[in-house]
Amino acid sequence: QVQLVESGGGLVQPGESLRLSCAASGVSDTMSRMGWFRQAPEKSRDMVAVIFSSGSLLYADSVKGRFTISRDNAKNTVYLQMNSLKPEDTAVYYCHILYRNMDYWGKGTLVTVSS
Repeated sequence: QVQLVESGGGLVQPGESLRLSCAASGVSDTMSRMGWFRQAPEKSRDMVAVIFSSGSLLYADSVKGRFTISRDNAKNTVYLQMNSLKPEDTAVYYCHILYRNMDYWGKGTLVTVSS
């Protein structure tokens, strides 16, 4: 069964960095796309960054220039490097993949940016 496990979240101060990882298990071939979404308290779940099978990248305007999404196909893992973190980045970050035309979500990892 397909499972996604996120890691790397934590509590940091504004301006610091974090690197999130999402490892997919139970997949046997290329995923159509992988990405990160986030949801702050009392807010909707929004797209943060997506990487397509072609290698094309898509970022939310709020994170452009600060976040970088990447993947390691051999490890079935997607990463999100987050630099210059701001309090408004505080949220639960969810990994998402599209695999064989089906959606899969991780359980989320909490990122808290606070002084």
